[in-house]
Amino acid sequence: MSRLRTPSRRRLAVAAGLAAGLLASGPALAQDLALKRVMLSSGGVGYFEYEAAVENDATLKLTVNLDQVDDVLKSLVVYDDKGGVGGLSLPGREPLSQVFKDLPFDQSALASPAALLNALRGAEVSVGGPRAALGRVVAVTPEPVISPEGRQIGVRNRVTLMTDQGLQQFVLEDAENLQFADPAVREQVAKALAAIAANRARDARTVELTSKGQGRRTVRVAYIVSAPLWKASYRLTVPGEGDVAKAHLQGWAVVENMSGQDWNGVDLTLVSGHPVAFRQALYQSYYVDRPYVPVEVIGRLMPRTDQGTVPTKPSAPASMDRMRAPAPAMAPPAGGVRDGRTLPKQAETAVAPPPPVAPPAEQVAAQEALTQVMFRLPSAVTVANGRTLSVPIINGDVPVKRQALYQPETHPRHPLASVRLQNDGTTALPPGVITVYERGADGLVAYVGDARLGALPPGENRLLSYALDQKVTIEAESGRKETLVRGSIVKGVLRYEMLQRQTTTYKVKAPAREDRQLLVETPRLAGWKLMKVEGKDVGQVGDKYRVPFELKGGESHVFEVVQEQTVLEELELIDAEPDRVAYFAKAKEFDQKTRDALSRIIQMQNAVKAAEQKIEQGEARRNRIAQEQQRIRENLRSVPSNSDLQRRYLATLDKQETELEMLAKQRADAEKAVEAARAALEAYIQSLG
Repeated sequence: MSRLRTPSRRRLAVAAGLAAGLLASGPALAQDLALKRVMLSSGGVGYFEYEAAVENDATLKLTVNLDQVDDVLKSLVVYDDKGGVGGLSLPGREPLSQVFKDLPFDQSALASPAALLNALRGAEVSVGGPRAALGRVVAVTPEPVISPEGRQIGVRNRVTLMTDQGLQQFVLEDAENLQFADPAVREQVAKALAAIAANRARDARTVELTSKGQGRRTVRVAYIVSAPLWKASYRLTVPGEGDVAKAHLQGWAVVENMSGQDWNGVDLTLVSGHPVAFRQALYQSYYVDRPYVPVEVIGRLMPRTDQGTVPTKPSAPASMDRMRAPAPAMAPPAGGVRDGRTLPKQAETAVAPPPPVAPPAEQVAAQEALTQVMFRLPSAVTVANGRTLSVPIINGDVPVKRQALYQPETHPRHPLASVRLQNDGTTALPPGVITVYERGADGLVAYVGDARLGALPPGENRLLSYALDQKVTIEAESGRKETLVRGSIVKGVLRYEMLQRQTTTYKVKAPAREDRQLLVETPRLAGWKLMKVEGKDVGQVGDKYRVPFELKGGESHVFEVVQEQTVLEELELIDAEPDRVAYFAKAKEFDQKTRDALSRIIQMQNAVKAAEQKIEQGEARRNRIAQEQQRIRENLRSVPSNSDLQRRYLATLDKQETELEMLAKQRADAEKAVEAARAALEAYIQSLG
């Protein structure tokens, strides 16, 4: 077994020999630019700004992660008020297929030493070890390794070389050292291995920037890359008793540094917004496929026949408006803010003293922009790569109001305990989760639930539902009915309006000693109108109405929400069933003229029906006679000729034939009567309206 392991160690030596000459190369991780400002967006991107003090012309080096190069090439911007940008350069990232295009072997040849030697047949190699040799590779042949028991336990490769002494062979796995004698071949193998290593690399890339200018100055470089979105979370402390007018709100920001570098004393700004952000693979080589055309040979030239030209006037050149560079999506915030506070001063309302919530050590400045809100931390922060930072960014009292929200899809019998939060500040509140605390009369604070806050612009309010209010019980019932409103006949069509009414009845039992303001969410039927509600200030949320009701403690209440819609329907009178026409003829909602016309239509429909019944009666009589004649003819076959019975049968047939002739005439007359009655009905209906 020890002899079988030896080739493995030697195989490593062979592979190392084949790769001899490969020099590990890579960009120096120097970083002349220092990170000074970070701006993180809730849209999942980050603005990173660097500074460097330079003099005259300078070359700056910036190291970024490999997976950030595309974003850097897309968004990098240089600020230099006393100089200009010379350019940007960094090591390329050429596709492997292009690298192997110029090599005498493909990527699969580097799977093993045997595959590489087979791909480079004819190359001169030197073999070290007990059987040193120098020659050109003729072939590499795999052969099985057989154990003493006769089982195949592996495969080894026998190499055949053409040397000055003739053909020689050796086992590749037993060779101690193997090198390509030609330096050019070694360089090609090293180039291929370096390309594979560079293509798989997940390390950094060094970007070199050139700045052209005179004298000493500060150059700032910034770019936008993907970054973990920062999260907002809130703590709302609400007084537990009495009418609540305000509560204490504290907002925190959770920031993660996953940029690949430490943040040492950086100016950190948090942006709440939803910018449009793209990615594009700019750090990748692309080649355009070109069509192949045949090589033209003398004698094959065949110009096509000219058909002449049609004169035309050239069009005037289109003018191009001067393009204005758009403002960056995350430009650095301007210095200073209006008030330096996220929330305004407390409302002058006589309530209990505020809860003992520790304020932030420093106030965070907030600034409202067109599409986003920026929170700039007052002091520089230091966050190591891979660490998380959580800091308070909002602190102050906000107007609130207790309410109970009934959502049948959330719970069929009990409403949700809720707080309506009013943003009376100058900036929007970012979305986040709110932890709700309640402070009792004894000053003790208890956790009561969590709520979700969407983006809350200034001047608006949101309802925060945080727990189930089991002290209030609700039962809901719905019913719908239709009522005929009015109708008229227009061109033979009865057009009538039906009033559809849906009534939802809520039976509510309030707590024994507590009042409530109840908000009931009821479905908003598309095309229907809200007709009857007892509450005021009805709101609309999506496809629902939100109806407020005032509840008195210890009482039971019944509320109704009524929605109506008027539906216009039509009835073609010419094809209408008499029973349906008779229903509308008795409708008191129609005017007398319409009811008289419908009654006349019923009479004329009865006339048509009576005429049709005569045809049916004559047809029934004719069918009975036909059956009787068939019976008589069958009997005639069995009676003697010239017998009394025969003469009797013949007399009956003669009488029946006379009757059939009369029925035929009556049918013709009846059909004319039906046609006349129908024509009269159609003419009358068409004359209406």
